[in-house]
Amino acid sequence: MGLSFQLASAAALLVVAGSTEPIPVQSVLFKQPLEVEHGGVHNIHVEYQGDVDGELTVAYGPCNSGSAQAVHHIVGSTYVGSHHRAARHLDHHERRPTRFVWVTPSTLPAGCLHAFLEGQHVGRSAEIMTKHRRVRRQATFASVADPMGPWFDGVAYLQQKQPNETFVASTKNKRFGILGAGMAGLTTGLMLDSVGVRNWKILESSDRLGGRMLTSYLNGTRPEEGQYHEMGPMRFPYEITDPDTNETFPINDQKMVYQVADVLNKINEGNEELQVKFISWIQSSPNTPVSTYKRRPDGTFPGKTEVATNPDYAEPVVYSNETAAAQAQQALDDFKALTPERIKFYATDLFRAHKQAVEQGLFDWSEVEYLRKVIGTPLNTTDEVTPSQVVWPMWEYETVYFLANKWNTIQGGLSRMPEAFRPIVQDRIQFDSKVFSVQHNSQNNTLSVSYRPRGSNPREVTPTTEQFDYVFNSVPFNLLKFWELPRYSSLMRRAIDRTVFGGAVKVAIQYKTRFWEHLKHPILGGCGRVNIPLVGQICYPSWDINATGPGTMMASYIPDYDATVACSMSDDEHIAYVQRAMVAIHGQVAEDNWTGNWARHCWEHDENHAGAFALPIVPQQQLYLPAFFHTEFNTVFIGEHTSYTHSWVFSALESAARGTVQLLLDLGLVDEAKKVNEEWMARWIQL
Repeated sequence: MGLSFQLASAAALLVVAGSTEPIPVQSVLFKQPLEVEHGGVHNIHVEYQGDVDGELTVAYGPCNSGSAQAVHHIVGSTYVGSHHRAARHLDHHERRPTRFVWVTPSTLPAGCLHAFLEGQHVGRSAEIMTKHRRVRRQATFASVADPMGPWFDGVAYLQQKQPNETFVASTKNKRFGILGAGMAGLTTGLMLDSVGVRNWKILESSDRLGGRMLTSYLNGTRPEEGQYHEMGPMRFPYEITDPDTNETFPINDQKMVYQVADVLNKINEGNEELQVKFISWIQSSPNTPVSTYKRRPDGTFPGKTEVATNPDYAEPVVYSNETAAAQAQQALDDFKALTPERIKFYATDLFRAHKQAVEQGLFDWSEVEYLRKVIGTPLNTTDEVTPSQVVWPMWEYETVYFLANKWNTIQGGLSRMPEAFRPIVQDRIQFDSKVFSVQHNSQNNTLSVSYRPRGSNPREVTPTTEQFDYVFNSVPFNLLKFWELPRYSSLMRRAIDRTVFGGAVKVAIQYKTRFWEHLKHPILGGCGRVNIPLVGQICYPSWDINATGPGTMMASYIPDYDATVACSMSDDEHIAYVQRAMVAIHGQVAEDNWTGNWARHCWEHDENHAGAFALPIVPQQQLYLPAFFHTEFNTVFIGEHTSYTHSWVFSALESAARGTVQLLLDLGLVDEAKKVNEEWMARWIQL
């Protein structure tokens, strides 16, 4: 009989009060589960024999229980079959759900599941094995969770709902809308597919995949020609080597990027153009230019090694009060406590590190606030030690990332990864569809999503409206501010209205040759930073080192406030400014190799994003995070801005895993939620 337990003769009949038809005693057959964990969440699978109509109650208790009054606890109740109150189950065959949700108590004696129809016993499972929760080697929610932490506890999530609200599991034929084809939206579709939930559609406002994962291929070249650079994310930190012990350890959270690539490569096996391949990224190189006012005899900028070894280039920082500045810097170092042990902790277990950062108070203070209000550092010294405009918390995950000794990037550009999703989404995506409204329909508990063609005149074009049962919304909050939306909770509405987003602008320039690799002090990959205003970071290509022919470099990358100023320039003005800086840094050779081919992207001017990444200030991180773990009006919010790290590809992927599990639990599809949790490295999710 497999998993089906027919523990009493189906021929034994029972007449239910108010019914004229006999009901088989075992008219409800329990198929699963065979064993459960204390304090866990599980699906109950049943089959029906005969017409089962009326109020169905599932309970757990001693196997010899014959009434609902003699059980350990009630799992849940609902109306099924021809009963007029079973209309909510129209999606189920004959309005009889076959899957239910069981949130088991923290202590559970041995026993059986029982089914009662209008109070009469109509089904009993075999004895169910109970066990205590597995203690995983990695951190679980139980061991690291904090009310201010971001870990998603599926058990607690369901416990906070009314029992009968989550008792009946939905079918998989609900219609799901995914707003946005960035990495969060694309990965959500992939994860839904992985558990057989395929009735989804992506609405994307632009004409491409990837969102802020954007590679510019200059002068109409193809990826394999190497004439590209990244307008969005550029690299993935991979591992750190402790300089004192020579121990090398991975940056574990970034592994999710490689997992997604592996899954895509398997799906696209045999199609070389869609394979995602990683190559080394050179983050640090000896001769990259540095921020200094000293110059070589020929007027060009000295490189990193020269400045470090030649006293003629030494340029010590001068403070108005050297003692106060040293004390302030030491106070910040002591508070952050980024010891070698803490660095490894951040790299290998970011989830615990976040909890510790919350407990330590790192989210309560910016550097400026800490120095001024806790240490009492003079105002001028504070501004000398740390920029006064920096008001985000001291959550130092990025500091740890940039200690990485090994980095990777994607061969042919990071846009190759979202492009690898194309076969998956090609029949379930609509491009150039600019959403402006999401409205909840209380009559049938659905969502109406309205959009217009991108570039159309809203005063002249009639919008299109589609109906969805649920929506994954990955659109940045700074765009949602202007949408027509349901009346979300106060916390969610404030998160939408007030979360701070940073801008960024990047300029890539193609040159006739890779001249920087043939200078007296050759620059072979790497990123440098100069103190020419509005130039910021310069990154030289890590691929095709010493190749002949043209080459493309990231000539300028500036974020935040400076980006706003740079983006106020016209294209021609800005490119001319950056090119003059390249000549100042490298010499006349940069002008001699000028081709006139360039790419510029101002993220705050991008109508599909209106910003580069979330930049929550104190105290937004710990205030708004809990809101994202609640589904409001059938909407789950995903995207890097809803994660506990920001601006990295991993942040978007993490949000997709959390959001997918969250909605599967809303639907009662616990088995599927567990599968996503197990397959997608979602160690921060507890089920």
